[in-house]
Amino acid sequence: MKVDAIPQVRSLVTKSGRGSKPRLSDSIARYAIYIFLVLLLILSGIAAPSFLSQQNLSNLVLQTVPLAIVVIGQAIVIMTGGLDLSVASVMATAAVAGTCFAGGVGAVIEILVVSLFIGGATGLVNGLLVAKRQVSPFLATLASMIVLQGLRFAWTKGAPSGGLPPILRVVGSGTWHGIPVNLAVLAVLAVAACFIVHFTLLGRRFMITGGNQVTARLLGYPVDRIIIGSYVASGLLAAIAGVVLGGYAEIVDNQVGRGFELDSIVAAVIGGVALSGGRGTIPGALAGAAVLMLAANAVLLLGLPIQFQIVLKGVVIVLAAACYVRR
Repeated sequence: MKVDAIPQVRSLVTKSGRGSKPRLSDSIARYAIYIFLVLLLILSGIAAPSFLSQQNLSNLVLQTVPLAIVVIGQAIVIMTGGLDLSVASVMATAAVAGTCFAGGVGAVIEILVVSLFIGGATGLVNGLLVAKRQVSPFLATLASMIVLQGLRFAWTKGAPSGGLPPILRVVGSGTWHGIPVNLAVLAVLAVAACFIVHFTLLGRRFMITGGNQVTARLLGYPVDRIIIGSYVASGLLAAIAGVVLGGYAEIVDNQVGRGFELDSIVAAVIGGVALSGGRGTIPGALAGAAVLMLAANAVLLLGLPIQFQIVLKGVVIVLAAACYVRR
């Protein structure tokens, strides 16, 4: 005796559809980093009224943009299941290389070419080590960081190497009607990254590769090229961030970008990018960078000692990360 299964299947689909409606708690968890960012803005304004001044907000954006640019590349690498510890060293090397050129428009082009070459070459080496030689992303990028650091110190003898041309200093620290110029650089890069990662086939391949490389290979995706491409993108973005930060600092030394390798990872993770790969968003990672810099700025305005600044930064990281436990 045959049983008509179609009504039963329809019933199951209907029930599944009803049960799959997003709940309020799920929506809150999805947008937790943005809610946390808004709350932090409000609390900072209440605790330190000078926080909301135009001058302070402008300085905050100027300081946040370099980290945000690095976070975009770091997020892409983490989405594919990797990790990039060489970003800070790429930033410093690109900035130091830029001081070897004189001023003028021609020098700016030369600086950008050399900086992008440094970032792209470092990312390519990292990607080849991880994808082709199956080296741990931690070890591969740590080795690149140490090599670049050694080459940089050998070139500069550990002393400040000078400054970038005036045009790049305007890009790094200039404002137009109170709006930081470097914000335009971040906007272009962020829009391009969002489009590629979230609205193209390449972005979906990033996610699938990070979620399960075996599945990606069975689907016919060029997994090795995807992994290598993510590291190259991270290196290029780190080089751009180094030039921007060098323009902001005006005097370039070997410490440019110091600590950005860990800050970029933390910002991406608290912004919802899974360390296991396969999940995350570029806007969320950027919000994570904003949370880190906003917390540090608020502590400075409150005049708290450096020890408390470090403690509070850790507390902010824990609270922001806890918002994603339910996810």
